Amino acid sequence: MARFVLWGTYCENALEKRAPFREEHLARLASLKDAGVLITLGPTEGSTHVFGVFEASTSEQVRNLLEEDVYWRQGIWTALEVYPWTQAF
Repeated sequence: MARFVLWGTYCENALEKRAPFREEHLARLASLKDAGVLITLGPTEGSTHVFGVFEASTSEQVRNLLEEDVYWRQGIWTALEVYPWTQAF
């Protein structure tokens, strides 16, 4: 398995707009974490960007997982970039 980083953006007023979907989003993230796919994920201060680290076979697998998330489907996340990552420390 390889590691990948996610860098993405949130819509304007993300804190308000995400409220109806937050429980579903967090439950899904918890299941991905339990499965060992998600290492960490969260917003930057001010909730303008999202950052995450995943362990998966391919970047396409990570992208598919992200695009299945309610935040992507509902437009809370507005852009997602996934990059292979080599952890030095």
